[in-house]
Amino acid sequence: MYDVVLLALGSERDAPGGCGSGGACCGGATGDGATAGQGATGDGATAGHGAADDGTAAGQCAAGDGTTAGQSAAADARPERCETPRVPVLACADALTARGARVETVTARSDAEIDEVLARLDGPPRPDGLTWPDPDSKTRLVVATASDAQLRAVLRRLVRRYAPPPSRRPDDLAANRTVPDLPPVAVLPLDPARSTGHRDLAAQLGLPRDPAAVADAVLDGTPRRLDLLRNDGGSVTLDGALLGAADDAGRPLHWRGRVEVDDTVLSHGDEPLLACAVGNAGGYATLDGVALLGRPDPTDGVVEVAVAVPVVARSTFGRKRVRLEVRRARGRAVSVLPRDEKVPFLDDGVEGELSRKRSWWTEPGAWAVWAV
Repeated sequence: MYDVVLLALGSERDAPGGCGSGGACCGGATGDGATAGQGATGDGATAGHGAADDGTAAGQCAAGDGTTAGQSAAADARPERCETPRVPVLACADALTARGARVETVTARSDAEIDEVLARLDGPPRPDGLTWPDPDSKTRLVVATASDAQLRAVLRRLVRRYAPPPSRRPDDLAANRTVPDLPPVAVLPLDPARSTGHRDLAAQLGLPRDPAAVADAVLDGTPRRLDLLRNDGGSVTLDGALLGAADDAGRPLHWRGRVEVDDTVLSHGDEPLLACAVGNAGGYATLDGVALLGRPDPTDGVVEVAVAVPVVARSTFGRKRVRLEVRRARGRAVSVLPRDEKVPFLDDGVEGELSRKRSWWTEPGAWAVWAV
């Protein structure tokens, strides 16, 4: 039978330092700008300085959450807190236990605490000294997520753990990848009813939301491998990114930037843009009813990119009319170079500001989810 770690991300807003940037930990700082016509919350970090990757999930008491011995000393140094486990976490743990699994629930409040959990997925030592995932691991990981940003926070740490330095690239790493096959994870949404209109990644992938069904996927399912986007800012993207902004009245603001997909230039940076969508999946496929991405597919090995360009035309009677031109391209990599000082963006629901060139590239089949 399997050992199952049920990982939730907790809040550590008052602690010094922590994961992410600007002292933000897994709770993240809260951004207050509206991005690409949306008012999502995130970390407000600039792209040049990185971004915290998550929101806040409920966990357990710091002294009683199944932490390892290495974590207990750090927990003793923190003020005592008690975060009650969310109902889906308890229900999933009960379902796994009823099936005979050995279950441990862990609440991580920093990158270091996430890393301590991920270390359980390590394989045996390699002759080259690289840390590598165990393809035959009997430990399975369930990530309880209140948002796609929290899932991204865990995947970001998986990539940091297992991606080899370029100077030590092993021969057994696929030519089109910079990371090995990452260990599969199960996704436990903390809002099974999903009352909002936004379709998160679990919904897009058709993953179960019921805790008992998630437990079945962990124990009986098979890995479904998915593409991952890495970027030169050191983070990852699971769903997609949306660049652009809106004013207080919700009207899109123009910005300029050079957008390239492989050798295709969608914008040279000398014309106004309303939005740019970078899609691995379909979370940012539409904006205010306008179809940006055509067929984003997180299993096809490419990234789909679109820019929305306002074009002024004149009617037969000389009246000006503005239409929206959407340009699309698909490829292995995309780069965006802002011509304006800062361009707001959302990346897997996390806010940031792009102040210099940012590149994303696809890692085909790099990560996986447990699915039935």
